[in-house]
Amino acid sequence: MSRNVEFSVGEFYHVYNRGADKRTIFNKANDYYRFLILLYLCNSDLKVDLGDYLRQGQTLSDLLDLERNNTLVEIGAYCLMPDHFHILISEKSEGGISLFMQKLTTAYTMYFNRKYKRNGALFQGRFKGNHIEKDNYLKYLFAYIELNPIKLIEKNWKELGIKDLLKAKKFLLDYKFSSFLDHYGLSRKEKIILDTKNFPQYFETHR
Repeated sequence: MSRNVEFSVGEFYHVYNRGADKRTIFNKANDYYRFLILLYLCNSDLKVDLGDYLRQGQTLSDLLDLERNNTLVEIGAYCLMPDHFHILISEKSEGGISLFMQKLTTAYTMYFNRKYKRNGALFQGRFKGNHIEKDNYLKYLFAYIELNPIKLIEKNWKELGIKDLLKAKKFLLDYKFSSFLDHYGLSRKEKIILDTKNFPQYFETHR
């Protein structure tokens, strides 16, 4: 985390991290889905143990139906990429962002290390964070985060622009691991991860 960032309740932040040594942190679809479930379940002041639920026969999808206690943060947008992630976030209670991120990255690291029989840190140190003070920057970040997957098909799109808009749109609509689909207006269970009522409502649904 940028060491000078102090989190305040009600303020907006862009938090992100990548794999240690730029390693891949999501190898398979189930890894992405595991992280998505953790985005939902770790946003609570209760202890999380997915293993208990899964041993009871519940699927990862079932876990999105679980009720949570007091939530720690509001998530406005997110994107998971093969070697990093982005989250647009607002703190609901003092210390909420730090606790949420600690629970999220610890739980995912334990899962990943157990699954792939490895040890040690998965992420590149503590998460990084930027305070969003201006509305135009917040609006930019919504787009930056949710368009991030285009890099997987057009590596230099940020510098050169999107060459094939139809191809890019189709790719984003097929990409399940960001909040783009939720802001686009599609109905899916993952929308429950978001809590955008206190974020500016920039979006109109265009199908």
